[in-house]
Amino acid sequence: MAPKNLKQGVAISNETRINDRIRVKEVRLVGPSGEQVGVVRIEDALRLATEAGLDLVEVAPTAKPPVCKLMDYGKFKYEAAQKARNARRNQVNSQLKEIRFRLKIDDHDYETKKGHVVRFLEGGDKVKVMIMFRGREQSRPELGVKLLERLAEDVTEMATVESMPRQDGRNMTMVLAPTKRKHHTKSDQRRRRDQQRGETMNRQQLKDARKARKAKEAQEAEAAAAKAKK
Repeated sequence: MAPKNLKQGVAISNETRINDRIRVKEVRLVGPSGEQVGVVRIEDALRLATEAGLDLVEVAPTAKPPVCKLMDYGKFKYEAAQKARNARRNQVNSQLKEIRFRLKIDDHDYETKKGHVVRFLEGGDKVKVMIMFRGREQSRPELGVKLLERLAEDVTEMATVESMPRQDGRNMTMVLAPTKRKHHTKSDQRRRRDQQRGETMNRQQLKDARKARKAKEAQEAEAAAAKAKK
């Protein structure tokens, strides 16, 4: 199946090793849909790739053992180039915001940080998402990829993945780009503000109308009372 955002792909560097260029004894294997296969011999990983008609791609070479993923490498490179080209079109006046996640983040903190990401994207800015690994967490980069996949899937309606997950020492980063250009986003925000302002004015007009009606009723009641006294 073709990669969709992160669901079927992870970071590929310019010097990515694939298939028989991967010269290690064993690898931590990730399946084509992101499922964790586990640590296997390189011979078995290559055999599984051949049987599936896919490539074995090294995605986290510094991990011990290196993390490899089964994917259609040619299709991945083509779609990554397409996404990068589309993202460049949306660069107008956009800024790069940064937000950091811990690998062991609870659901409440995740939702809070995701809210910040959504706010930045809705504002037309790119977001650099960084996962910081502590201690032994560095040996489990696939968990960082899984967390970034979750975030990318959650914001897939408003963002594309411009830079796939890339591990650099204790950090793993990914860049999200908004699907709408910034000036379009500003237009949408202005439209929403105008709509809210219109709704506020309508509510105020209703209040004024009620107040005027009550005042008129009070005047009529006073006039009727004065007439009755006469």
